[in-house]
Amino acid sequence: MALGGNPIFNGKNFRGATQAPPVPQAQYGQNQYGQRQFGQAPGRAPGQVIDAQSGWMSQQQNMSHEQLQQMYNQPAAGPADTGRMTFDDVIVKTAACLGVLMAGAAVTLFVSLSLASVLMIVGALGGFVLALVNTFKKQPSAALILAYAGLEGLFLGGLTRILDGMYPGVGLQAVIGTLSVFAVTLLLFKSGKVRATPKAMRFFMIATIGYAVFALINMVMMWTGAVDSPFGLRTSVEIFGIPLGVFIGLLAIGLAAFSLIMDFTSIEAGVRSGAPQRFSWTAAFGLTVTLVWLYVEIIRLLAILRGDD
Repeated sequence: MALGGNPIFNGKNFRGATQAPPVPQAQYGQNQYGQRQFGQAPGRAPGQVIDAQSGWMSQQQNMSHEQLQQMYNQPAAGPADTGRMTFDDVIVKTAACLGVLMAGAAVTLFVSLSLASVLMIVGALGGFVLALVNTFKKQPSAALILAYAGLEGLFLGGLTRILDGMYPGVGLQAVIGTLSVFAVTLLLFKSGKVRATPKAMRFFMIATIGYAVFALINMVMMWTGAVDSPFGLRTSVEIFGIPLGVFIGLLAIGLAAFSLIMDFTSIEAGVRSGAPQRFSWTAAFGLTVTLVWLYVEIIRLLAILRGDD
């Protein structure tokens, strides 16, 4: 599994679910787990083993041809039948999260701009709190994950309404851009052309730390009034006449796209190792977090480009 990426997938709960525990090795001649030997009837000593093969053959003789054929034609139990996580589970639950997110975003379209701004702040703070709760919670909670999606919908809806009012059309462009990046990233991952290699992971971690430091400094400078630009250093500093935010935005979008690659890698590892079905909610939560990040970076970059016109 790719380490160093989305903390939701790198938490000990999801990682522990995708790593099969070691099988205890019994000494020669001893039973593992304390179970009876094959063919040993209850209450019998280990040496008193019944003839299991003859018993099975006698059962077959008592069954009709139709019953035998029906038994042999039954498909083997799949992951869904045994309570294991599947790709279908992740897709359905991710769709549910995105549906709740869009419903939350739609709420901001039917209220005044001032109220939408308040809902944006409530969604941002509430979403941040629930993100922490869901990340460190031992067992995934569908209700808390869907609540996070709804709050993030309020945040994204309010943000989109404000920026779309300043630069008409950026909201729709950001949605199309997010879906396009997601689709291309998924296709590249499925084709095997892009993988979360150790070398790429090291670059991702260094670049993410650097981006986080810049974002923190930029936020502090905006709060203290050191810069009066709407996007802080992103638009107040230019390189060859191009706002710094354009370069930073492209880097952030690349990091979010690679984070999707790591999310897909973690989900694939979870399915292959037979993680419990409930962790499909964790996978859906992780994908939703990354998509929210990607959308924010795209719409901010579009606003910076439009503001530089």
